Amino acid sequence: MTTKPKAKKFRIRRPEPGQVAAAPQTEPRPASTSPGRAAAPDKTSGTAAASPKPAAGAADLDAIRAEGLTGRQLRLARRVAQKNGFEPASDLDAVRMLRARGIDPFQRSSMLELVVPETGGSGGAKGPGAGLPALPTGSEGLPEPVAPKSQLPSTDTASPAERRAAEIMKIQQELAKRRRKKQMMLLGRLAFFVTLPTVLAGYYFYVVATPMYATKSEFLILKAENSASSMGSLFSGTQFATNQDAIAVQSYLMSKDAMLRLDRDEGFKAHYQQARIDPLQRLDEGASNEEAYGIYKRNIEIGYDPTEGVVKMEVQAADPETAARFSRALIGYAETRVDNLSLRKRSNAVTDAEVGLEEAQADRQEAQEKLVRLQQQGSVIDPEGRIASLRTQISNVEVQLQEKQLTLQALLDNARPNSSRVEGAQGDVRRLEALLVDLNAQMTSATTGEDSLAEKAVQIQLAQADLATRDLMLQTALERLEQARRDAESQARYLTTSVEPVASEDPSYPRAFENTILAFLIFSGIYLMISLTASILREQVST
Repeated sequence: MTTKPKAKKFRIRRPEPGQVAAAPQTEPRPASTSPGRAAAPDKTSGTAAASPKPAAGAADLDAIRAEGLTGRQLRLARRVAQKNGFEPASDLDAVRMLRARGIDPFQRSSMLELVVPETGGSGGAKGPGAGLPALPTGSEGLPEPVAPKSQLPSTDTASPAERRAAEIMKIQQELAKRRRKKQMMLLGRLAFFVTLPTVLAGYYFYVVATPMYATKSEFLILKAENSASSMGSLFSGTQFATNQDAIAVQSYLMSKDAMLRLDRDEGFKAHYQQARIDPLQRLDEGASNEEAYGIYKRNIEIGYDPTEGVVKMEVQAADPETAARFSRALIGYAETRVDNLSLRKRSNAVTDAEVGLEEAQADRQEAQEKLVRLQQQGSVIDPEGRIASLRTQISNVEVQLQEKQLTLQALLDNARPNSSRVEGAQGDVRRLEALLVDLNAQMTSATTGEDSLAEKAVQIQLAQADLATRDLMLQTALERLEQARRDAESQARYLTTSVEPVASEDPSYPRAFENTILAFLIFSGIYLMISLTASILREQVST
């Protein structure tokens, strides 16, 4: 009856740091003690000494290829094989040769586990460490016995292919276990960094957040049309004519000045300090203007559309009536600001024109009074008329004098002239000559001297010319005033409310579903960015 050899006990010993692991050496397997039975060749030694069969090698390569190893792992296996003195034909062949020698090419330490048999055991035991020389351990150099594991299957009848298949299965199980561990860690990180914050955000939006009512309104800023100039009215009434005004009004409504005015008129701070508003949206008691301004910018949105020239405003509040009241107050502030944008320019132009008109009226009145005083100084109101009258009289008297002289000469030419008629003609001539002398004297006194009619006439003419000039200046001042008023009207801005603020019945905010999805995307993006950064840094450090 054939007796089985006693199984050897093995122990695992790792080489010391800096020591290159030696390839296991094989010993010839002793023949079986059973009589009449030929000694079977040692499978372990045959595997280590001789190259595997082509069919078995191809099957091993196919099995390794089926594991789905990465290119980095294959390159690492080739380097480990070359370090241990192997000459593999390919990366897969390097993995096969290392596993055949009991070396795990994917361990970071890349150390070979040596299986050393006990010195007192039988040499017929089979296993991965059969035939290997014992290495000295401890102070006496004796190997340390390792308790045999009863759960290990017997390898007496296992072929090298079966052992390789068992090792591959074990590696695959370890990979699957490692993969499941990584998946669990990944799920844990996702749950902690993405799912939990998203759930908290959704809980806030659905349960804790105070409903906010939004009131929307729209208004336009228009410019008065001016038909006096075609080029001036080219862009009149369009959004290009009031673009700067709309931007200025938008900036004012979003300023701290508008917030403070709204607080004085409508109690902005008191509304957002109510206890029924959730802590994230509530304004603390005694908050500063900067904190209130942050709440103001978050709850009031104003946008300007340059293509249509419309200013759109949305006001949020804890109740609809308050939101509508805030919106109407802000529209009133915007209208006041629009009126004040060009008020100074318009008022200055009109004021200057009115001052010029008053000065022209005063100068005209002074010139008119001067003319009246000149006319009232003498007995003659119209010196020019008096001089003209004297000239006319002198001309008439001279004509009559010439006629009487001709008549007298005709009477004297008679041989026997009538004395009475001659005396009458002579008397007429004398009277006419005396009258002519008197008229000439009057004419002379009227044209010479400081108080002459001619001097007075010149002064009156100058006063009349000055009065005419003042009349022209007064007319110009009137036209300037009218033009300034027309320009002021053309520069005026008007605010027209196209959409009146109406209190809403249903709350507009928070938008729970959209905000929850947005929070999930934000947390996912942050986690993905941090994970990619950590992976890149880990890869750089490991290489």
